[in-house]
Formats: sequence, structure tokens, C-alpha cells
Amino acid sequence: MTTTAHRVTWIALPVTVITLASLSSLTACATPPTASAAERVTQAQPVAAAASALTVAQAVAQQTGGSQTVRGYVVGEPTGTDQVRRTGFSGDTAIALADSPSATDTSAMLYVQVSSAYRSQFGLKSNPGRLGAQLDVSGSLTAYFAHPGLKSPTAMAVSGADPTPTGTTTPGPTTTSPIATTPPSGGDYYADAQGKTGNDLHQALHQIISTDAQKLSYDAVWDALKVTDEDPKNSGNVILLYSGTSRSKSLNGGDADDWNREHVWAKSHGDFGTATGPGTDLHHLRPEDVTVNSDRSNKDFDEGGSESGEAPGNFTDSDSWEPRDAVKGDVARMIFYMAVRYDGGDGFADLTLDEKTTGGSAPRFGKLSTLLEWSAEDPPDSFERNRNDLIFERFQHNRNPFIDHPEWVNEVFAQ
Repeated sequence: MTTTAHRVTWIALPVTVITLASLSSLTACATPPTASAAERVTQAQPVAAAASALTVAQAVAQQTGGSQTVRGYVVGEPTGTDQVRRTGFSGDTAIALADSPSATDTSAMLYVQVSSAYRSQFGLKSNPGRLGAQLDVSGSLTAYFAHPGLKSPTAMAVSGADPTPTGTTTPGPTTTSPIATTPPSGGDYYADAQGKTGNDLHQALHQIISTDAQKLSYDAVWDALKVTDEDPKNSGNVILLYSGTSRSKSLNGGDADDWNREHVWAKSHGDFGTATGPGTDLHHLRPEDVTVNSDRSNKDFDEGGSESGEAPGNFTDSDSWEPRDAVKGDVARMIFYMAVRYDGGDGFADLTLDEKTTGGSAPRFGKLSTLLEWSAEDPPDSFERNRNDLIFERFQHNRNPFIDHPEWVNEVFAQ
């Protein structure tokens, strides 16, 4: 089957990052228009009438979720709440717009999601010459990278002077002749699961989230977690899963007070270790304090026990771990994802859920009834949804369906 997920090959390039501390050092990068009229036809998308377009400043102030058209200049690639790359672009999934092509203040920028239909024409990794272009973009005005944004675009078009597109050297006029292209809706990712229940739904979701999924190395997980679990209030920190504290991204490692890579589905429950695949899957890997990670060990999840001294609000006994209330649902949905993603067909064990909390090396995890309760009591929040988006857009290009559709939890696991 085909999904809307697409692979992106990431390459290391010198990167200049806009931060709040170094904004004044950046200058405009716009260059004169050079594309031909014929090339414009393949580079433009339909857009609402120019008279109805909002400025970027207006769009930043109207983060209500409504559908609007915004006009602004491409000023870089967002990589964090207050970070925008101007060179060495790493992907085609996001652009930053501003009311001036020389803008450097990220608070005056709109972060725009570039969905798959538009990446080949407007993504900055594939089209670095788009930097400085003036675009009209239509979509939903809602936060992206925990920053004022526009998501789920329905139209993108060059609205003014267009800098030299990649590989173009011939001067030409700047008028455009849009072609009609409708991007796939967000629901298309799960099209093959619609209307299914029970095992049929389980199998459909497995196929969707496994097809074309990108796999990371265990070393690459370090840098990925610094993006997926970034503290929305401090871009230099990550949020630790169980303790809920904010810790410097640079303190990753194996020493006391460092944070390391917690496998929510414990490695021993399936004997996959840190192998590329289940051992490196970001959908169940989270930053956690080294000591707390050790205290949790490979215990199953259930309620009860004594409160953790290192992570108040978490409880543990000889065979189970109870996370703090704010992430109980997060933990449950990570476990549900793993049980659907890895079913024994890709060289790894068939991960299964049951009612036991006895540990061991069997490819199973419990306690199912408790996890079902936690998922219902703690529905997905903005942090969890944003994390799911980042994993899909920037790293693995697959999603956790139980974050997008919490109602499917019971359909798959409570039958």
C-alpha cells in the first residue's frame, strides 16, 4: 500500500542557525528574479486572491486554527521554537515566512508546514534558491514547532519576485501561471484503516506505519530526541519523561544527573537491544535521568508501590512502574504503537500485550487493562501531538496512530 509518508535523506552540512542571541548578525539573502515563464508554470500552486492575503504579522496574531491565506517572504527553515536555518538546509518539510526578506527576529516569523504535495517545489533542501521568495500560502493558522504557524497547506504559490530556483540561470519575467494541485488531506495517511475494527484494524495500521518507515541508528537517536522532546519554554533543554524536569540537551550521557535514552518498551521484552528498528524507534524512546531510567529498569507498567525518590509522582514495586499522571496516557500509547508496529514479520519478535507484570525476556508487556485505563484518563496533549508530527516529518516518516486516533485503542486492544 501507499501512504503519504516520504523518505528524506538527511546529510550533514554547515549550518547557520538563527537564535535569539545572534539575530543581529544575519542579513538578507534575496537575489534578483531569474526563472523563465515556462518554469513558473511548474513551480506555482493555486492560491486565494491576493487581496485576501494576511500579512505575516496578522497571521502570527491570529492563531485560532482558522483557514487563511498569508503572504510573506521565505527567510529560512525552522528547526526549533526560536531557531531558523539560513544555510545548510536539512529538509523540505518546513519554511519560515516574514514580512521582510531580511527579517531576523523569529518572533516576527510564521513557521509553515510544507506537506508532501509541495516539498519538491517549495522545500528549501531541494530548492535553496527559494530563500527570499515572496509566497502566498493557504492553510490552518495553528502552532508549529511550538511557535505561531500555518499547517496543512491547501495552496502555495510564488506571489512576487522569485529568486533563482535550483539549477536555473536564464533570466525571465516574474508572472506566474498556477496549475491546479490539491495536496492529500491529513486523513489520507489512514485511508486503508477507515471503517475497520479488531484484528483487521490492527493489521491495517501495522501496514500503514511500517511502509516506507525510516530507521535511525542508535547514535542518531541522541540528536533526534533533542528535537522531539525539546522544552517548549527553553530550546536548550529537553523534558524528561518520568520526572518531568527540564534538563540541558548537552547533558546526555551515562553519568549521574545526565539523561539517557529510555526504552519505554523495555529492550529485554523482545530481546531486541539497541538494534536498528525496535531498539531505535523514536515513538517509544524518550529522554530520562540516568538514575530514574535504572530504577524503572525493565519493569512492566501497573499502579502501586513506593514513590520514587528521584522522580516524585512515579511509583514502583518489585515488578512494575507507575509513571506520573501527566504521562500515563503517553506511556500507554507508546506501548500500543510498539505492539502494532512490530509483529514478527521483519526479523524481530512479535510484541504482544497481556495482563502479566512478571518481567522476563518474552516479547510481551503488561498490564494491558491498566494501560487501557491510562490512555482513557490522559488523552493526547499538545506536546505529545507535536512530538508525533516531528517524528513523522523529520525523522521516521511514520506516525503513532493512537495519538492521532485515541478512539482506535479500544478497537484494537479491548476486544
